[in-house]
Amino acid sequence: MASKTNQFAGQLAEAEINKTGITPLTSQDPELTITEAYHIQLENIQKKVAQGNRIVGKKIGLTSVAMQKLLGVDEPDYGHLLDSMAVEHQGTISIEQVLQPKVEAEIAFILKKELTGPNVTTLDVLQATDYIVPALEIVDSRIKDWKIKLPDTIADNASSGFYVLGGKPTKIEAMDLELIGMVLTKNGDIVNTGVGAAALGNPATCVAWLANRLADFDIPLRAGEVILSGALSAAVEARAGDRFTARFAHIGEVTVNF
Repeated sequence: MASKTNQFAGQLAEAEINKTGITPLTSQDPELTITEAYHIQLENIQKKVAQGNRIVGKKIGLTSVAMQKLLGVDEPDYGHLLDSMAVEHQGTISIEQVLQPKVEAEIAFILKKELTGPNVTTLDVLQATDYIVPALEIVDSRIKDWKIKLPDTIADNASSGFYVLGGKPTKIEAMDLELIGMVLTKNGDIVNTGVGAAALGNPATCVAWLANRLADFDIPLRAGEVILSGALSAAVEARAGDRFTARFAHIGEVTVNF
């Protein structure tokens, strides 16, 4: 598996640098497994850390039925967040920094306690969360034309690009996470709406899933980490000049420009 891991990790790393999509890994190797894909992801993350990047959190992908239908998959995945992926609220991302970006609105959890699977519950997540804030994730794919299957997106760090945190830090003790509504606008026009329940019924359930899945790789969720809990609706394509704002009930709004 090592040579395959090195080969595919190298293809993805080169595609990220050159901004040129590659042939799906699952077309090159139809037998590529999910476990192999996560090892490919980890290899590139470890290389970036060795180059000076810092892991600041995790992202959960494909938690909504809308996103699963869009990409033709039937289970969530996860990726790593690096400090180099963070964009400030109302900041601008150059279209030259991305390949084929799409924007998703999510609820971000900021942890105050470590969570280590495999037996993490939704209640454990609530107790370990310091606060939540609204987030935009800019997903991107190094696979040409987004022709991905689950192992493709996993290997590609769950199709991560950038992320933006906004709004106001909000404690969740009195919040019904599954009922938090969201409206996403693109250039002032409403393009999507969603609700917390779109993410596996409750965004905190997504975080519990992540903690338990990471146990397979002996990786904990650490205090202080940012956890993007999953899109509340389908991703929307972004182009130069676009401005996206997600407004969430109770916790505020977050904006990014291209």
